[in-house]
Amino acid sequence: MLRVESICKKLGNFQLQNINLQIEKSEYFVILGPTGTGKTVILEVLAGMYKPDNGLIFFDEKNLTNLYPEEREIGFVYQDYVLFPHLTVKENILFGLKTKKYPKNKMNQKLNEIVEMFQIEYLLERHPGTLSGGEQQRVAIARALITSPKLLLMDEPLSALDPHTKEIFQQMLKEIHKKTKTTTIHITHDFNEALYLADRIAVMHNGKIVQVGTPNEVFRRPNSDFVAQFVGVENILKGNMMNRKVRLSERLEIQTLVDKTGDVTLALRPEDVIICKDPSESYNVNKFKGKVTDIIQQGLLCKLYIDIGEHFISRVPTKMVENMNIHPGDTVWATFEDSAVHVF
Repeated sequence: MLRVESICKKLGNFQLQNINLQIEKSEYFVILGPTGTGKTVILEVLAGMYKPDNGLIFFDEKNLTNLYPEEREIGFVYQDYVLFPHLTVKENILFGLKTKKYPKNKMNQKLNEIVEMFQIEYLLERHPGTLSGGEQQRVAIARALITSPKLLLMDEPLSALDPHTKEIFQQMLKEIHKKTKTTTIHITHDFNEALYLADRIAVMHNGKIVQVGTPNEVFRRPNSDFVAQFVGVENILKGNMMNRKVRLSERLEIQTLVDKTGDVTLALRPEDVIICKDPSESYNVNKFKGKVTDIIQQGLLCKLYIDIGEHFISRVPTKMVENMNIHPGDTVWATFEDSAVHVF
């Protein structure tokens, strides 16, 4: 288990502030946040590239805080791969084992295992400059894993890949983690990537961890306006709550399963807002008549802006909008379940 206790690190005008994390053995842990919020700095402190100003780092009860990077048994995959351009793929992958003076027969055995896992035998005699971005990333991760690190750190490993390659790579990472069970910390600003890969997620903002939880907890039950906005909750409204109902205005009350009293923030994901033209078509307890003010097509989905006394956003399949013949200016019913409404 990795335990990070009250880590602080100041770099110029930026500061990591009181970082506390507990990551279980074999867990795939994703740190999610916007660019410039300190995600990479956390990895660099864990890897030993920076010594923290305050705080402690433990792995399996061993204190790593003051150890040199090479003493930590950590693998690091950089965003821009950092492969040695003058070495072949095979030489790049074996580099870490050679520095550890592994016996040649064991090196060859581990090379064969990692090459089979990543299906890169056909690349071994090529140089990094001749590889695609996806191929370079496979080699970079293979190089990090061949030394059997206790902890694998990955800095935005998929950010340079095209959407199709990225989807394939996500599936590959999931499969490799299932096989190796290496404790992994993966940082990204892409919440879809985090949702697919993570056992748990930590959300960062301005050098702080602001929420930790399972993907379902973070994406469906954010604890602040920032987290809600960052993970794609587009309906965020202020109201007053009593008897499991949030009053947004004199004419608009939303029913929830939450039992709170007083001023609250309501969060509702746009994909939970269902559209119909006849309220009898929906069994949802929350049904509101409104006018479509705008429709934005987003590939196979459409984002609908609906005025029900408050501005609501719904994201539904484009085919559904076409079949229902919905256009800006039309009257529709926006409906959603009370269980879909999160309050904080």
